[in-house]
Amino acid sequence: VQLQASGGGLVQAGGSLRLSCAPSGSIVKISDMGWFRQAPGDGRELVARTFGGATADYADSVQGRFTISRDNAKNTVQLQMVSLKPEDTAVYYCYARVLDPSVQWHGYWGQGTLVTVSS
Repeated sequence: VQLQASGGGLVQAGGSLRLSCAPSGSIVKISDMGWFRQAPGDGRELVARTFGGATADYADSVQGRFTISRDNAKNTVQLQMVSLKPEDTAVYYCYARVLDPSVQWHGYWGQGTLVTVSS
């Protein structure tokens, strides 16, 4: 299974970006999908996570500014980010918990996409 993330880039503070993630490979089912981020010198932290698209968790720092959405038919997940701040600068990683044909659940990570917010 591979997760292909896209949509990162350079934006000024107050601007917007939309990240997308599309999985491929032998997938029977996906439970939760989400986005994590890692800034230089920091650990990886949860940004937003959705469980089948019905419910979602957000980090306090992005609540009200970021919105996660999921297309269950395509198994894709998006992260709409508005009112971006310099402290949002990080590499953003897509995550998915996947049931494979051997009936095993595994967590997978995308390759990361860089978001840079200039002040």
